[in-house]
Amino acid sequence: MTEHLNGMRIVEVSAFIAAPYAGLVMGQLGADVIRIDPVGGGLDYRRWPVTKEGRSLYWAGLNKGKRSIMLNVRAAQGRELAQALMTQAGEGGGNVITNLPARGFLDYAALKARRDDLIMINITGNRDGSVALDYTVNAAAGFPLVTGPEHHAGPVNHVMPVWDVVAALSAVQAMLVAERTRRDTGAGDFVGIALSDTAFATLSHLGYVAEAQVNGDDRPRSGNHVYGTYAHDFATADERRVMITAFTPRHWTALLDATGTQEKMQQVEALFELDLMKEENRYAARETITAVLRPWFGDRTLAACAEALNAVGACWGPYQTFTQAVAEDPRLSTDNPMFQEVDQPGIGKFLAAGAMMDFAATDRTPVGLAPVLGQHTDEVLADVLGLGSGEIGTLHDKGVVAGAMA
Repeated sequence: MTEHLNGMRIVEVSAFIAAPYAGLVMGQLGADVIRIDPVGGGLDYRRWPVTKEGRSLYWAGLNKGKRSIMLNVRAAQGRELAQALMTQAGEGGGNVITNLPARGFLDYAALKARRDDLIMINITGNRDGSVALDYTVNAAAGFPLVTGPEHHAGPVNHVMPVWDVVAALSAVQAMLVAERTRRDTGAGDFVGIALSDTAFATLSHLGYVAEAQVNGDDRPRSGNHVYGTYAHDFATADERRVMITAFTPRHWTALLDATGTQEKMQQVEALFELDLMKEENRYAARETITAVLRPWFGDRTLAACAEALNAVGACWGPYQTFTQAVAEDPRLSTDNPMFQEVDQPGIGKFLAAGAMMDFAATDRTPVGLAPVLGQHTDEVLADVLGLGSGEIGTLHDKGVVAGAMA
């Protein structure tokens, strides 16, 4: 975590991944992020993975360092409190991130009437407001039809919700841009981000759209090869697997040096009349190259492969389960200053990541714990909205707000 956004307050009204992830990133850069949840918790409060006691590790991971307030927004007084938090006057406030529909108590026009310079980032499924989730967007973007074994007939989904993460990081960018514009001009803004647009924009940026239109081609499945260059996976003698890449001439020569296959690759070049220093030729000869390299990996343990590949600066990586990564990879340990062991109430000790960026001029601050649901209800009502203890007690009695819930 860092303190670069210290003094900035974000009110997050969210569920699932995109908006909570955006709020997490803003919080880990120093913003005060207040998450509004319905009494009893939102749709994602108990989402898997969960502990044996049913506590959501997912929720704890996405809400590190935030403050939690529970409001009954079905009640008029609850909606009023939510809007007051979002539009509170003063420097640093007036910033909202949500992936819920911008209507009702989240209607931008109504909120803007209360604070003219309000900034709201609204993440939707599709641009027209219709429902879409990462897994439906990814299906439409085409990637499941080019993922998997070469001769597999059906789609192969991935389990990483990449478009949620892209949308979240886009929301962070949008908030910072809008906040800078407000500082310069005094004007707020409503910024819409469609989850599906993050996928289709990526298709455009990475050449997939032009490939379809200009070349008239559908990208083929290529299994664990990488289209247009050389990369593949190999089994080691101790039943582990590694991914080897050779995108550049330097990658290629390092791979040959590590494996001692220079002469054999010269024979491949002569056989196919190809210069394997060119990546398109390595792709063309990928099956033969893989056959040449496979015995070298099969005769060595993962440790021996790592030693030889690292000695020459080859570009490679081990395949790891999550538990193997936690147990073996120094990048996922406290050797990496991004990680810190936290003791999360109700869950226990585990590694938690702070901000992904390293700022040379400033030190990191400790990784924040996820709040207990409703932990900061009274604190936020008092410190942010200025309510007295009697008023807060009445709100509790009427069921408009709720405090810490285990």
